[in-house]
Amino acid sequence: MDRGQARGSETVYRMEPTAAQRAALAKITAKITAEITAAAGPALPGTLTVRAYACGKPNCRCHADPPRLHGPYAEWTRKIGGTTVTRRLTPRELADYQPLFDNAKKLRVLLTELQDLTLEIVQLDTTRER
Repeated sequence: MDRGQARGSETVYRMEPTAAQRAALAKITAKITAEITAAAGPALPGTLTVRAYACGKPNCRCHADPPRLHGPYAEWTRKIGGTTVTRRLTPRELADYQPLFDNAKKLRVLLTELQDLTLEIVQLDTTRER
């Protein structure tokens, strides 16, 4: 198969990273492996936000000057079957789930680093072909 017809994982084979990029790839993949196998453990998908709200009652304290909002409330938002679902967490659930959100964030950061480096390699490879 020539360079122009490569598909899927074969594309990885034709990339020619520099020595520094190979070292960076090895470092990132080692971190990902370490996070998954040791430190990270389970990870929850989605986003955790902590927010305070004003309610709909016009004479409530949340509409005073200065306002005293209700909350703060922890909310977990994620996609389930293409639909955005938000669930309010109790303080106990937040304490229990926080390490799982932290693990997911660590993995997302490492995956972003890997993707950015891969883009750099692919762009360099494309430049070399011209």
